[in-house]
Amino acid sequence: MRIIADLHIHSPYARAVSKDMTLDNLDVWAKKKGITVMGTGDFTHPQWMKEIKSRLEPAESGLYKIKGKSHGTRFLLTVEISSIYSKGGKTRRVHNLIFCPSIESAEKINKSLGFLGNIKSDGRPILGLDSKELAKIVFDIDSRCMLVPAHAWTPWFSIFGSMSGFDSLEECFEEYTPYIYAIETGLSSDPEMNWRVSRLDHIALISNSDSHSLKRIGREANVFDCKLSYNGIMDAIKSHDLKQFLFTVEFFPEEGKYHYDGHRACKFSCTPEETKKFENKCAICAKKMTIGVMNRVDALADRAYGKKPLSAIPFRRMVPLDEIIAESFGMGTASKKVKTAYDGLIASLGTEFGILIDAELSDIAAVATPEIVEGIKRVREGSLHIEPGYDGEYGVVKIFTADERVGKSAQAKLF
Repeated sequence: MRIIADLHIHSPYARAVSKDMTLDNLDVWAKKKGITVMGTGDFTHPQWMKEIKSRLEPAESGLYKIKGKSHGTRFLLTVEISSIYSKGGKTRRVHNLIFCPSIESAEKINKSLGFLGNIKSDGRPILGLDSKELAKIVFDIDSRCMLVPAHAWTPWFSIFGSMSGFDSLEECFEEYTPYIYAIETGLSSDPEMNWRVSRLDHIALISNSDSHSLKRIGREANVFDCKLSYNGIMDAIKSHDLKQFLFTVEFFPEEGKYHYDGHRACKFSCTPEETKKFENKCAICAKKMTIGVMNRVDALADRAYGKKPLSAIPFRRMVPLDEIIAESFGMGTASKKVKTAYDGLIASLGTEFGILIDAELSDIAAVATPEIVEGIKRVREGSLHIEPGYDGEYGVVKIFTADERVGKSAQAKLF
């Protein structure tokens, strides 16, 4: 069966996360989005684990569902661990995801990590634990667990990050490298960028939302055709089988917060080529810039852009539906008009993924304004203008110019 999975989110017990990110609300929003399997996020936090145990019950092997519901969203136990430690004469800051097949194994992991640091203060705990040692702990407890480097290219907190990362998986995980089957590409990179690094050809490139709010779940996701179970999903990731791992859904990487190099305080950004000219310094204040994902990929790449490995999993770039609607109307995503149009489209056509990926434009045109239809068409074609993000600032997506947008005309009414 086709499964859409978002395996990296956060709970209300993590820093800067909406209090609305409850399990019941995630179930509702996953249905709107068309997501089959959600990561729980944050299973190391005692209060969130308490809620997991009280609100969820076993479903298919290794998956859970809201108690009393025969249908609905499946949940897979996940957590993100922030490791800050010294290795090779440098301070390393690496975030890793853990996928776990059972509450029993998750509680054993929590117990072990609780001896090493404070896992109660934040849903994404910060531990002074080497990533290799984290892998050892997790795999010794349950070999079915999967450990995945999170948002692998983010400058400050990732395995390949320009500020505190490594140059290879082997340098980070040493003898445990053969058990690292995937990396998460993150919002500021996409598979095509990762394909430039041939050392990653045997690694699955997965994508998840890392969402802190309900509306942003599924902004990146993984699409499988496999058995609905923990092992079914993990095997699809490990196998590189194009019949099981169909494709990933991606942000346009320029929209991510760290695509270009730059200095947020001066509102200055630039390409890697320009960074070399400026000697890594901001052209306005001469302070050191944050080196972004595009530059870091360039540094580790041994293959030209556009070269596709034979085993590569396909991907599709996407802009969230509410952003497309907001662009067509020329207003913000929080406006009542955008919300009404979004809810109307979901009620008429099913799910957000169904609308953005599968629906015929003619079917969308029957219930949407011409501007929304054109916006979805342009996103599918990649015909956008994006001001790339940098130094913690999201990129700005423009689907229409001011002259092209006719959403204010009286004839362009929804419903």
